[in-house]
Amino acid sequence: MKRILIVDDEINLCRMLSIALKAEGFECLSATTAGEAIRKAFKYCPDLIILDLGLPDSDGETVLRRLRETSRVPVIVLSARDAEHTKVALLNAGANDYVSKPFGVNELIARINVLLRDLNAPLPSTDKLLRQFTRLRMNVANQQVWLDDRPLDLSPKEFAMLSLLTSQPGQLILQQQLLQEIWGVYHTSDSHYLRILVSQLRKKLNDNSANPVFIETVAGQGYRFIDAS
Repeated sequence: MKRILIVDDEINLCRMLSIALKAEGFECLSATTAGEAIRKAFKYCPDLIILDLGLPDSDGETVLRRLRETSRVPVIVLSARDAEHTKVALLNAGANDYVSKPFGVNELIARINVLLRDLNAPLPSTDKLLRQFTRLRMNVANQQVWLDDRPLDLSPKEFAMLSLLTSQPGQLILQQQLLQEIWGVYHTSDSHYLRILVSQLRKKLNDNSANPVFIETVAGQGYRFIDAS
């Protein structure tokens, strides 16, 4: 039975979600503060966390960043804050999905099932986890990247983007595929997420969009990794 931690200071909402999720066969825990959320996350090791941002003792983003120091547990942010820059910041900080309040319970459950399904997908074979290019090396299993033998500090989303591109060097990967793989099936039209993410990744790779060495943009279609030697 999959265990879900619900983090929200609205007790009635926690109860409602717990009832709905238990009916779908999930085990549920709840926390109403950031401190309680972090303690329960590390004590009970949930399979997925639903995280509100407006907590009484700290912002939910603090909880997310604390989790991402040591954990890859899927996190769905559930918040009334629906500004685009907030969503992008949280997704880049390591959230797996973002659902705005008010929301539909059935849609939330569908998103949970998608994340848990992807989590249980089989890992690639070992030869695909170690990648060597002219100036770039990657250990996909350990999420490590080196540029000219210098380690790079990539965010989870930046690493996911680079991992997807280097899995098929020289081949165009469509925007919709990248969005689905990185943000989920409900974000396949949010191309602005990709533009921001690629811009951030290029800065860390010292890659010039006008004369790229690593990431080529195919306008209106997608991206390809071009250092395939």
